[in-house]
Amino acid sequence: MSGYEGTNLTQGGIYKTLLKFAIPYLIANFLQSVYGAADMMIVGWYSDSAGISAVYTGTQIMMILTCAITGLAMGGTIQIAQFYGADKKQDAVQTISTLFTLFAGIAAVLTVGMLLLAPVMLKALQTPAEAVEQARQYVLICSGGIIFIVGYNVISAILRGLGDSVSPLLFIGIACVMNIVLDLVFVGGFHWGAAGAAAATSASQAVSMIMAILYLSKRDFIFQFKRKNFRIYKDKAKNIFKLGLPVCLQESILNLSFLFIAAIVNSLGVTASAAVGICEKFESFAMLPAFAFSGAIATITAQNIGAEQPQRAKKSLKASILLSFGCSVFFFVWVQLFPASVLQLFKADAQVTLAGIQYIRPFSFDFMLVAFCFCLNGFFNGCGKTTFSMINGIATSLFIRVPLAYILTTNATTSLAGIGISTPAASAVSVAVSLWYLKKASHTWLGTQDGLLKAEV
Repeated sequence: MSGYEGTNLTQGGIYKTLLKFAIPYLIANFLQSVYGAADMMIVGWYSDSAGISAVYTGTQIMMILTCAITGLAMGGTIQIAQFYGADKKQDAVQTISTLFTLFAGIAAVLTVGMLLLAPVMLKALQTPAEAVEQARQYVLICSGGIIFIVGYNVISAILRGLGDSVSPLLFIGIACVMNIVLDLVFVGGFHWGAAGAAAATSASQAVSMIMAILYLSKRDFIFQFKRKNFRIYKDKAKNIFKLGLPVCLQESILNLSFLFIAAIVNSLGVTASAAVGICEKFESFAMLPAFAFSGAIATITAQNIGAEQPQRAKKSLKASILLSFGCSVFFFVWVQLFPASVLQLFKADAQVTLAGIQYIRPFSFDFMLVAFCFCLNGFFNGCGKTTFSMINGIATSLFIRVPLAYILTTNATTSLAGIGISTPAASAVSVAVSLWYLKKASHTWLGTQDGLLKAEV
């Protein structure tokens, strides 16, 4: 089998380079979202509203953990991409070694922590009584597979730093097919409910990670999977935390804010919980283009910063926003014109459908706002300005999204609409602050070609 080669994102047409990297990234994230959607959909087919609520609540908890992992791993992606763009292969290899070793320890700590804290977290989320036991089973089973969640996401972060978005697509594609098949067997055949969905997801993630390691080992990857190569380089670890910890904190607190909102929703009963749970699965699909372009622009920016081409990075940002916005409009129009169809995809009953429509129509304005919000954050992260992204994201989450959702939650008839509008309101403020920062402050850290790499890496 031929040797492994990364992709240089510092050359060629901007739109061509962006699309070539972003499209596999988009498909991979689409397939990853199918994990959760398949769980929710198949549980909906073979179980009841309590089962849907359990998967929704359990997914919220596991999403915090996954986003924390991917956020911290972003520090490795940025560092690897900048080293790769600067043609510093040995530094990139040392960063990869540090990532693998560091995250193995993190996975062990997270596994123990989740197994101990799962019941407490479910209680704090005011999980409906009918769904508590199934939600507990879902979280505990998924927690047993944390090592596989960590492994897959770290490998994907490394490959994307090297400009490779195709290999992660291969790994997740096979795992996604396996997840759906196992969902049908465990949930539909064995009637294990939410526990079956969790077992299917964990098994699929294990296969994804193992296949990734075997595939790269046979392609002469720049890092050799041998025991002696797993070590921590202090300077690389320091930069991983410096760049990745702000992203990790931002993602964790962002999802924590959604957990607070989930608690508010759960307090309204199982119908509201099931409705918002279904809508959030659709929302994850609607935001995939913006998320994919955000990840693409982060890597493209980092490589171009390493190659001392900051102006090419800024041009790529504009292209990513334009392409992302075009995709987002489609989902916005769909929800505004045919909101019931979203709920019917999951065979929601009449009450759940009505509640879901009240929530998703105002929320859909966020589909267009995230085209700006995500791409701007991706650009700042690629530049190493992860602290700004963190402050902006945390501030809008804690001081706008959560308080507004709480204030607008007045009764079961109007509260879901209020919760729906709180997210686009927070995004609008975040975009305004990001555009100001880009216009007013970027000249101080993007004005020279060689200062940023030295300062941040």
